[in-house]
Amino acid sequence: MTYVVNENCIRCKYTDCVEVCPADCFHEGRNMLVIDPVECIDCDLCVPECPPEAIQPEGELAEDQKHLLDLNAELAAIWPLITSAKDPLPDAEEWIERSGKLAELER
Repeated sequence: MTYVVNENCIRCKYTDCVEVCPADCFHEGRNMLVIDPVECIDCDLCVPECPPEAIQPEGELAEDQKHLLDLNAELAAIWPLITSAKDPLPDAEEWIERSGKLAELER
């Protein structure tokens, strides 16, 4: 099983999770991170590091969220690897509590 970045990451892009990942499985887009499901070793270290609680185990995805596993795999294949922390997006605090952010994803 793997971990999945959900839409809570969109428009926030905190990268604390990247620093603790021993598998270097995070990839960076313009306004979101994703996890490469092939590289993820299911270690759980990234989960508590994510301020917007945007990382969850694949097995805990709700039925209407299962598409996020495919989205993570698709985008990890084309987005660059990120291996060190960066500042979150400038307006991350304004977006951290919002839901329904999938339409805001910049591919």
